[in-house]
Amino acid sequence: MERIDFDHWGRAEVGEDALASGMLEVDAAAWRRYLEFVPAAERAFLQRFHYGRLAALLMLARGPQLLSDLDETPALVPFLAAHASLRGMDCPHWAELVAIHERGGIYAVLEWLGLPASRETFLILHNLSDPDVPRRLLEPLRALLWRPMARFVLQRTPDLTDRQLTHYCHELAA
Repeated sequence: MERIDFDHWGRAEVGEDALASGMLEVDAAAWRRYLEFVPAAERAFLQRFHYGRLAALLMLARGPQLLSDLDETPALVPFLAAHASLRGMDCPHWAELVAIHERGGIYAVLEWLGLPASRETFLILHNLSDPDVPRRLLEPLRALLWRPMARFVLQRTPDLTDRQLTHYCHELAA
């Protein structure tokens, strides 16, 4: 995640728009070729993603110490990749995220994201069939997770698909 400025390389901040456009540019064949050079544990993690593969790669680059927690609950990756907009910030704060994780663990990260810091949240996110949660569902899902009845319904729905999640977001929010 660096870019060249005139004659030297410097760190580049990658936002949600860059991830979205980059996802369109990296086709499946190029991604497979890239993964050949990635260590086995990281490769296994990255292969779980399709649309959010660059967001997952960004998470590994900016917060590699979160890998074990994200491997257990990969649906957190879209929330973390979109943390700037979810928290109302003008740019990503990766160092803050890493510091929060180091001090308080994954529950502190959930709280930092505005999600309920509970085991129920992990169960619901673990029930998602695809870790590539669409960006349009992040905010509605975050709001639903604060509602007791919604948490009750969502944690008892195994293998939640995007379609079911969209349905619940509209039905339970009403």
